[in-house]
Amino acid sequence: MSRDEDILTAKDVMSSPVVTVREDESVVKVAQLMEKHRIGGVIVVDEKNNPLGIVTERDLATRVVAKNLQPANVKVSEVMSKPLATIDGETSIREAARRMSKLEIRRLAVMSKGELVGIITSKDILNVTPALIDILWEKSKLTSEEPVRTQNRLAGYCERCGTWSDGLIHYEGQYYCEDCISDIEEESKPQ
Repeated sequence: MSRDEDILTAKDVMSSPVVTVREDESVVKVAQLMEKHRIGGVIVVDEKNNPLGIVTERDLATRVVAKNLQPANVKVSEVMSKPLATIDGETSIREAARRMSKLEIRRLAVMSKGELVGIITSKDILNVTPALIDILWEKSKLTSEEPVRTQNRLAGYCERCGTWSDGLIHYEGQYYCEDCISDIEEESKPQ
């Protein structure tokens, strides 16, 4: 990838295969699929399995329950959200999160070469966020010129040998690793 921050793509964290429902099914089928798979949205497809839209928990609540409709009498096509918001599988999760935020949605269908290959949710992104924060923290330590204090110790690059150390020692205005401090002490001993 071209940018270090884009370490994960939509295809890396998406759920696959995608749970789908035909547009002519009743919303009861959608609710059953959501319960069975423990998910909050089902992709709606036509007879050729082309994605058309999505039915989410919110769609069921606002378009069926709030209107006191009988779920068995309501077709998926009547309540689905469309057009379906999609993203290419090679898109970074950072861009996926931006797109979800901009569109005020929590799910994006993941496409590859015109085919539905998965679904990425805000929960999928949140699940990998702690690991990404750890990776970025480690990367910042490696690229930082200034020592970083970690649990009462200084971490950074030794100003003598240039190696990374989690235990830098401040000596005469400089930061040195333990090995270089030992060398400096040896060199400063009278012969």
